[in-house]
Amino acid sequence: MHTVSLAGLGSGLTQLPPLSLYLHFPWCVRKCPYCDFNSHEARNGFDEAGYVDALLADLEQALPAVWGRPVTTVFMGGGTPSLFSPAAMDRLLAGIRARIRLHPDAEITMEANPGTFEFEKFRGFREAGINRLSIGVQSFAPHHLRALGRIHDGNEARRAIEIALTHFDNVNVDLMYALPGQTLAEALDDVSVALGMGVTHLSAYHLTIEPNTLFAVRTPANLPDDDLSADMQEALEACLAEAGFEHYETSAFARPGHRARHNLNYWTFGDYLGLGAGAHGKISAHDGIVREMREKQPAAYLAGIAAGSAIQSRHKVGRKDLPFEFMMNALRLTQGVPLALFTERTGLPPSVLQAPLQRAEQAGLIEPHPTMLRPTLAGQRFLNDLLTLFLNEGD
Repeated sequence: MHTVSLAGLGSGLTQLPPLSLYLHFPWCVRKCPYCDFNSHEARNGFDEAGYVDALLADLEQALPAVWGRPVTTVFMGGGTPSLFSPAAMDRLLAGIRARIRLHPDAEITMEANPGTFEFEKFRGFREAGINRLSIGVQSFAPHHLRALGRIHDGNEARRAIEIALTHFDNVNVDLMYALPGQTLAEALDDVSVALGMGVTHLSAYHLTIEPNTLFAVRTPANLPDDDLSADMQEALEACLAEAGFEHYETSAFARPGHRARHNLNYWTFGDYLGLGAGAHGKISAHDGIVREMREKQPAAYLAGIAAGSAIQSRHKVGRKDLPFEFMMNALRLTQGVPLALFTERTGLPPSVLQAPLQRAEQAGLIEPHPTMLRPTLAGQRFLNDLLTLFLNEGD
């Protein structure tokens, strides 16, 4: 782990955590009705070269906050980053390497949707230096894909995975369950198809109806009830365990050696510099931890970059908020984290956790352990209940 000493700088932190880089690509072919991410339909195309220029300018403007720190992982999310060309990604990654210290073994992930796959295009992405692919499949069943508003069908999803595995050793597939009208057998079938194709990582998300989405306005009928949804979750976990996948985070399963390093940095309260329209970031410094967000609308983001900064909001994380923010990430890990990591990443003494930990142990949501913070199975199932115990505990 690469760290930078903070000794003598007057902070409760004794060293800086690992640093990741998140790059947001805000355009997609069509906005899905369940999606609450910052994504915009590219009806009239977009200025690919101009956006790459803006990302690199954004990085240059942010350099003083992360100067000298190596970047261990890069994640290209969206939207649909795979709408961009391999040449654009090659220029972007070359520009990043010219401006910051990118670890030679850095994990570089790109999100892609099956409707954007072309054999030669993805060979070009691999040659540009992208070494991990995350494919938003959601389901292989045509009727479920239609209900979710996806632009691909089941055959295109299978073909996308085949192309991905031709060029990438590390491939994640995103699936969703508890879909409208979905049966337990159908949910398991989606997992079986992905496993049969040889993916190395699988993310399984419960469909949730988020505010400010089309599904929030017109909620689909026949959503599985809580009991069926729980049965699906347990069955998926059992199926993946039998196939040799480690269930290491609430929604993440990996073959040994293929955990998502970028996401692990989030979950262990590492730092990340977020560049691009609507990107969020978390940066630790000698005077505390700062969260920031870029302008959400692409036009406003590009205008901000041209004016010298596209940061829409920035705030220092208050001492009383740090326990909750740390736990909101760390307790997603099924094996938990060392208690010492709390002090290392927040600068707070472990004593601030004494009261909420006692309440969590009494409720059966966290395991009694002198040196580990580890949720019980009930704590994993009722994570929100567990997290609320740590609200406003940093004073």
